[in-house]
Amino acid sequence: MISKKKALEMIDVIADMFPDAECELRHDNAFELTIAVLLSAQCTDILVNKVTKSLFAKYKTPEDYLNVSDEELQSDIKSIGLYRNKAKNIKKLCQSLLDKFDGEIPQTHQELESLAGVGRKTANVVMSVAFNEPSLAVDTHVERVSKRLGINRWKDNVRQVEDRLCSVIPKERWNKSHHQVIFFGRYHCLARKPKCDICPLFNDCREGQKRYKASLKEA
Repeated sequence: MISKKKALEMIDVIADMFPDAECELRHDNAFELTIAVLLSAQCTDILVNKVTKSLFAKYKTPEDYLNVSDEELQSDIKSIGLYRNKAKNIKKLCQSLLDKFDGEIPQTHQELESLAGVGRKTANVVMSVAFNEPSLAVDTHVERVSKRLGINRWKDNVRQVEDRLCSVIPKERWNKSHHQVIFFGRYHCLARKPKCDICPLFNDCREGQKRYKASLKEA
């Protein structure tokens, strides 16, 4: 695992590569964002945005989701993976909002995580994007990039990845860095075909060096 100093230098390079990175899930408020993030589990933001365009036109409030049948809601999000379970969680979440939070999305991690389908990652995204509270969510891109670059160990769990990144990156940069690392993983350090040949971090990237050496042996 590399030093915190070296790790921050890498994060700085990523920041320079994607200075305008931001949340790509389309939403108009905290409620829509929470639903969108819930739907995004094991699914691309592009597909979620296609579905929520009509979904958010039809459903404006928690009551709207509760006033339709399970089958109708499932049909509205059917193109998204795990749609049955996600529809169930959306309804449970909406009921909890009405029962406990006056129909509004709560503004603390603990309260958010009490909602159906909302784990730590989703809570971090909502706190960061909707409420501008310093938070750093770890999705598949953030985890992959952090481990490939040696910022984290391969065996680290998601919480360990989050804690390590938060110890490396200044708190006032957590929100922005979260999106920048996602963009780096989504558009540059791809899961199957990372762009190692044009990567400014290649010389310091343990995974990139490993792949390069393997390609030499194959040649």
